[in-house]
Amino acid sequence: DLQRQGERGELLQPLTFVLLVLCSVLLYLRLSLMDPGFVKPEEEAEVYPFRNSSVKMRRCGYCMVKQPLRAKHCQQCQHCVRRYDHHCPWIQNCIGERNHPLFIAYLSLQLALLLWAARVAWSGLSFEESWDWLQHNIFLIISFLLIVIFTTVVLLLLVSHLYLISCNTTTWEFMSQHRISYLRHSELENPFDQGVVLNLWRFFC
Repeated sequence: DLQRQGERGELLQPLTFVLLVLCSVLLYLRLSLMDPGFVKPEEEAEVYPFRNSSVKMRRCGYCMVKQPLRAKHCQQCQHCVRRYDHHCPWIQNCIGERNHPLFIAYLSLQLALLLWAARVAWSGLSFEESWDWLQHNIFLIISFLLIVIFTTVVLLLLVSHLYLISCNTTTWEFMSQHRISYLRHSELENPFDQGVVLNLWRFFC
């Protein structure tokens, strides 16, 4: 499809696709190299207004910094990360307070590119019931199936993150609620939830 457009001189769509791929690569590098919100030793721990006074601020047992609420020490990065979400093996960096919105933008861009690539791959298939056709199109079929798998994974990841953001919780808090002191001792199931609209506004804006 893109090749035919290029041959006809209609270069807007192919150029747009290439620019999106370039943006995706730049976003990936930015996410991989940026500070996700490492806690600095000189920073004081934040105090959150909890009804239950049994929630105590603590020092990290690994890097000995005062941990703000919602921070967690990452064993791979060897740092405490503010509003720790998870350590992403694909970008070899933590997802935290500073780069979480950028991570959502990256996933959204990846999903758009994968859907576009799936449409392009599908447009190249003209089905025939013959062994020769299968031999000539096997790589295109495999590519399409791989794109479908990756699209499903990225879509599920994006939807799950958007759901957690709408609840103002992190992946770590969602998965380990019973082990986190400030959630275990809180009277509320999620003391950070301020309603979907305000949660989304505070995260993205």
